Amino acid sequence: MDTTAKSPREDRKAKQAALEAALHDSTMTPRDDRKDRGKNLREAYPHQAHAGWTVPADRRDPIDILEESNRGRIPELIPRRYGRMLPSPFTFYRGAAALMAADLATTPNTKVPVQVCGDCHLLNFGAFATPERNVIFDINDFDETLPAPWEWDVKRLAVSFVLAARANDLKPKFEREAAERVVSAYREKMGDYAKMSVLDIWYARIDWQSVIASTSDEELQKRRKEKLKREMRRTIQDYYFPKLAEQRDGRFEFKDNPPLMYHLPGSEQKTFHERVAGALELYGESLQEDRRRLLHRYRLADAAIKVVGIGSVGTMCAVALMLAPDNEPLLLQLKEARASVLEPYVGKSQFENHGQRVVEGQRIVQSASDILLGWTKFDDGKQFYVRQLRDTKVTLEPELWDGTQLVEIAGVMGSALARAHARSGDAAVIRGYLGSQDSFDKAVTDFAVAYANQTEKDHSALVAAVESGRIKAVREEG
Repeated sequence: MDTTAKSPREDRKAKQAALEAALHDSTMTPRDDRKDRGKNLREAYPHQAHAGWTVPADRRDPIDILEESNRGRIPELIPRRYGRMLPSPFTFYRGAAALMAADLATTPNTKVPVQVCGDCHLLNFGAFATPERNVIFDINDFDETLPAPWEWDVKRLAVSFVLAARANDLKPKFEREAAERVVSAYREKMGDYAKMSVLDIWYARIDWQSVIASTSDEELQKRRKEKLKREMRRTIQDYYFPKLAEQRDGRFEFKDNPPLMYHLPGSEQKTFHERVAGALELYGESLQEDRRRLLHRYRLADAAIKVVGIGSVGTMCAVALMLAPDNEPLLLQLKEARASVLEPYVGKSQFENHGQRVVEGQRIVQSASDILLGWTKFDDGKQFYVRQLRDTKVTLEPELWDGTQLVEIAGVMGSALARAHARSGDAAVIRGYLGSQDSFDKAVTDFAVAYANQTEKDHSALVAAVESGRIKAVREEG
């Protein structure tokens, strides 16, 4: 028996080879053969197997799962996390990725992996500027990314549209139409990618201007044009820097805006500043050389705590104010990266640092990423990914959408998700499984409606837990 131990480098290479083999066929297998492989999967996993939602007999208490996901979070912020989940089943859903991951793991899937988003709901899509300053539309949150079954992203996105329709008090027909449009757009676009070369898939992107131009509602189209112009004018130097920072005693620092952004008290702030400085030094090593040189043109002027999102509330998030000569600002966000909620069901990440897991997943999935995207860690072992804060970004406003607008953007997001999956997975195999008919679309729509019903029950359980005093929630104003 060979007892020779592998070196860390050899072990990483072996894991990478296994991952690549699982994600796609890198041999010269003809495209038609891979498509046939997908067709054959339908016999083992018929489209109808994805329909509906049956509660497993051993399904855990949803509150227990949420409480478990709080381990390691900042204790005083946990009630704020619950407060942000309370308003509606939709807000609950945004903070309950761990709960749905456990549920999805009990449903049938084709065992065909891609690099998934992992928390694929409609508010984790948006428009943002590329390094060339073009504005594209894509997935923009990767905290839970891992190689996993492609169906999980499709289903989570479809459910989010059902819940958004209900949050807007739209007719039931729109929730079904929006969910089905997500899936049909995914299927149709995956058919296009199945015919394209690997390199052409890699270069594909969705231009936000084209989305605006194709918006059928004139008022919404006008609103999107105005918002894009406004965001393009809001530069770091002239807008966000004066808004977020001020000069005190001859030095620039962040304005305190508790509980959303604040400095730590007394000597704790000095220690925190030093830890951020150390983490940024390590972060520089994760960047390619040209970007490392760019970073070194700046010095750390200040650091503060920032509360973000719904699912991320309670995790450590720092913002760093970096200044170049002449006080030219760069704003960085250091966001804690924890184990993906998918890990218990698909295995651990190949990366030891979860910040690197997030960054590498984002680079694989997005058609263009922040040039300063990188990873680091604190001296206490907490792991982070780093990105620019407040770079040109257009967020969506689903609370303003009517039924037609909801269905229309569902098609855009379904197409964007297909592009994301085709970059890391095998589009021909997935397309072969999906076929040209709408049976998969309708099956997932049935699941989305049924799981939205389950989410409403789980949200009610959260409300009851707060009212009974089992857990504490702090509601925010506005």
